[in-house]
Amino acid sequence: MTKKKRLAIISTHPIQYNAPWFAMLHKRENCHLTVFYTWPQAIEGFNDPDFKQKVQWDIPLLDGYNYELVDNISQHPSSKRWSGIDNPTLIKNVKDYTPDAILIFGWKLKSHFQVMRHFKGKVPIWFRGDSTLLDHDIQTISQLFNSSTHQLPIVIGINTTKQLLKFKIRQFTLKYVYRHIDKAFYVGTNSKKYFQVHGLKDHQLVLAPHAIDNHRFTGIDKNEYENKAKQWRKDLGIKPEDKVVLFAGKLESKKNPLLLLNAIQQLNSQSLSRSAIQPIKLIFIGSGPLEKKLKHLSQGDPNIFFIPFVNQSQMPVAYRLGNIFCLPSKGPEETWGLAVNEALASGRPVLVSDKVGCAVDIVTSGVGRIFKSNTKNELLACLNELLQSNIQPDTCQNHIANWSFEAICQSMESELSEL
Repeated sequence: MTKKKRLAIISTHPIQYNAPWFAMLHKRENCHLTVFYTWPQAIEGFNDPDFKQKVQWDIPLLDGYNYELVDNISQHPSSKRWSGIDNPTLIKNVKDYTPDAILIFGWKLKSHFQVMRHFKGKVPIWFRGDSTLLDHDIQTISQLFNSSTHQLPIVIGINTTKQLLKFKIRQFTLKYVYRHIDKAFYVGTNSKKYFQVHGLKDHQLVLAPHAIDNHRFTGIDKNEYENKAKQWRKDLGIKPEDKVVLFAGKLESKKNPLLLLNAIQQLNSQSLSRSAIQPIKLIFIGSGPLEKKLKHLSQGDPNIFFIPFVNQSQMPVAYRLGNIFCLPSKGPEETWGLAVNEALASGRPVLVSDKVGCAVDIVTSGVGRIFKSNTKNELLACLNELLQSNIQPDTCQNHIANWSFEAICQSMESELSEL
């Protein structure tokens, strides 16, 4: 009988998008796995300055798989800074587990990078990340830096030159970092390009598609969530025939909620002047740095609604408050946008900007539209198209079904079997 391979996973803390597929991978029994959590202080929740509250997800994130909480001695534990993850025993803990491969989430953390360096050449090092190059004009950068002279044209402005040099320095750094990994599990097209630009070869790249718990958002009884959403809309004073655009996420600059508010208000103003259609309703779910400004700009507008932070168990209902989900991000550092997966799994068509990492992979004309970032006219044009379409919930849910936890597990198992 073939001995099952052992996979060690290094992650800071339980995350709602990862823990369920850890449990699924364990349940499938094709390998052994243990997750080493390097920020145990976050198990009971963590303070999020943007949400202005302690965040503790209300779905189980430690059930159904093996894990170890590794002592973190950092004075300021955090997944946002290098020194925030400092685990003196992590390497020994992983050694004692005797893994056949080590999967690491996040390299910009002291102990995670130490694991990469220590085990390189001893145990296969795998990496998973969702970074993209969407904040850069990569075609121009490639042309400039791959030229035979490696000189920047005189016509390039000083700010552009600084940006390109900064990119080149970062590229040099990341090529060094990624020399320590054997395989990178990319989440989609933009993620793959990112790894390629930073030195990884095609044979090192494996698709493990970004996914959410599709089954939880689709629901066992499809009418249950829809009925709850109808009641919620009624409580808000929204009529069944009203068209509603929904935004769910942090109210922060990179997600560009101000553009969406301005576009909806303009559309409603034009409709009112023509005595045309019913005004479009807009719901913001979440909180963040722009919350105060958004509320000020929409003060007295009966078509704009604000719902504070909604926890995970209620999100399948929350997405159904809208007829359309919109993520108008402008960046920087908008990577994938898993809210788009969640909206589609909830049966709602999506409207996203081209700065949203998942757009090229999962947003097709059959389930949504893509507009040029920070371009209000394009946003409005695409919104009008979607409002006139008749995209059915089943179409959205079937479309996102293959971007699943099952697909991630299959990728991991396949690579393990080849070791």
